[in-house]
This record gives sequence, C-alpha cells and structure tokens, in this order.
Amino acid sequence: MEEVRNNSGQNLGIAALITAIITFVLAVIPCVGLIAIIPGIIAIILASVGLSQAGRNNSPRGVPLAGLIIAIIASMISFSQIFVAGKIVQKADRWPNNIHNIINDVQDNVNKDIEDAKVSIKVESNGEKVEINTNATKKDQEQKLEDLEGGNTNKGDSIQKHDSTRKHVIVRKKK
Repeated sequence: MEEVRNNSGQNLGIAALITAIITFVLAVIPCVGLIAIIPGIIAIILASVGLSQAGRNNSPRGVPLAGLIIAIIASMISFSQIFVAGKIVQKADRWPNNIHNIINDVQDNVNKDIEDAKVSIKVESNGEKVEINTNATKKDQEQKLEDLEGGNTNKGDSIQKHDSTRKHVIVRKKK
C-alpha cells in the first residue's frame, strides 16, 4: 500500500516563513526592531497552526517548522530591544543634568583660559600712544582702561607701572 501525503499546513507554513523572515529583518534594525514583535507573534501563530494541520494529516513539517524557528528567534531579538530601550529611557532622565554639567565645565575652562590669557592693547590718538600688556584678571583690566580713559595718568614722556598682578602699562607721549 502506498502512503498518500497531503500538503495541508504547507500554505500556512509558507506564510509563516515569509512573515518570520520579514520579522527577522526588522528585528535586527536598531529602534525599528521594537515593532517587529507584532509580525513575530503573527508568524508564530501561523507556523503553529500550520504544524498542527501538518501533524493531523501526516504532511511534511519542514516549512512550518522553519517558519516557527525563525519567528521565535526574531521575536526574541525584538523583545530584547524592548529591554534595551527601557534601560535607555530609565537613564535618559540623568542625561540633561550630565550634559548641563559638561557644558558648565567647558564654559568654566574657557573663561579661565581667557582670564589667564596675555592681552596687549595699543592705542594711538592725538600724538599720544598707550600700550597695555597684561596677564591680570578681567576686573583689573577694566579698571586700568577706565583709569586711562578718565585721564588718571601722569603726562610724562614715559611712565611704567608694575604691580603684583603682573600687569605692565606703558604710556608714551609723542613729541
């Protein structure tokens, strides 16, 4: 007697295999893999029903079984991305503070470097030449410029002033 094989469950197995392959492709793409769980569940259901029909009618089970295996693996990959996204979201509330602290640190470093920078200013007007070379802080520089603008200097040919903040001011009057 010849055993008759039926193809029942094969159409569902093919549909499950195609859906499982699409699920796998979606699951391995970062961020998009989160939505791959939906076609993964559909592929698992199709493959399970296809295996069930193939088992009842003694039909080949290869295609539905391949669809089931790929669907389970793809669903696990997609499901794992949900956990990764959850961990990222949990730690995301700390990011703005960290970014804010980093920006403040960079700003403080830049301000310190600017304050420590050597500044040389040369101005010539109506025959008077004013030269300011300094390493002083911003406040000291502003005060010295205000003094010079207000005329609080000696009118000699050449005056040099030194103080503990390493600033050096030379006022020369051209003749």
